[in-house]
Amino acid sequence: MSQIITFGEVLMRLSPEGNKKFIQSNLLEFYFGGTEVNVGISIANFGGDVKHISCISEDFVGDTAISYLRKFGVDTSAIVRSKRPLGVYFLEVGAVMRPSSISYNRSHSSFSEIKPSMVDWNTSLEGGKWFHWTGITPALCLGGYETLKDGLILARKKGMEVSADPTYRSGLWQYGGNPKEILADLLNYSTIFIGGINEINEVLSTNYSYSTDDFIKASKHLMKEFPSITKVFDKIRTSVNSSWHKIRSRMWNGVEFRETEDLDITHIVDRIGTGDAYAAGLIYGLQHFDDNKSMQFAAAASALKHTYEGDVNFSNVNEVMNILEGNTSGRFNR
Repeated sequence: MSQIITFGEVLMRLSPEGNKKFIQSNLLEFYFGGTEVNVGISIANFGGDVKHISCISEDFVGDTAISYLRKFGVDTSAIVRSKRPLGVYFLEVGAVMRPSSISYNRSHSSFSEIKPSMVDWNTSLEGGKWFHWTGITPALCLGGYETLKDGLILARKKGMEVSADPTYRSGLWQYGGNPKEILADLLNYSTIFIGGINEINEVLSTNYSYSTDDFIKASKHLMKEFPSITKVFDKIRTSVNSSWHKIRSRMWNGVEFRETEDLDITHIVDRIGTGDAYAAGLIYGLQHFDDNKSMQFAAAASALKHTYEGDVNFSNVNEVMNILEGNTSGRFNR
């Protein structure tokens, strides 16, 4: 695989053990993650060559975060350091009918002061063939948007593939940026769209439904507005309750519509990072398989992530392929 570039905030997650609420516990577990980090580490676990670019605190917490990335073989040479602390989020994991709850502490994090002058994109993108971005980074701060845009412009000049996961989270857009305008601006430099009807409606100010016909219409509309986009992939989640979900995938690649069968996840260990696992599986798949198998691989990777604690999918290629072959019983490997 060619080198894949990810850019975004590294976060520390703090959570009580199991399904406890904070008021029940005096003990917390911590994990490192962040949307783009999760994608990068998952691809590295598939054997990919990944470089993550970020701004991380210049203290022992930041040192530990960088060591965590390096443990999985992620290139951290382009990470810059800051006197501000690492971003943190707090998670209470729900169960059955009780949903999970998240609270963020990232407004004044190390990444929040990122600006274009801090990243040497010419050096950072040297040897890169694929750039992945999400809507989280431009939502956090103006510097995140401006720095990301500079990277995307150069990536396209270099002929790199650019995958976009324009996740829209209204609570993150606090600095005055217009989400629709900014996400649309960045999509002009993207070639693969990873998102569903909600994301398309947000960018296009449309009101498409979740039906197959509307998904195809929405995808065609998106491609017309952003001609650089050639394929649209969508992960569909059906929730029975907090502990039992179903995952499937669908796509429109400009030629045909395809959809996978549901993968039943009857006992969720950890839902965080499952969308990132999907994106990572898709990026890996598109470099090794046709569009249909790539979509299947992505859905299986996402389903497997639900079985791991923490933000990252630890599955390797063989484990994902095992799911694709229908081995979902969870029997011992001997």
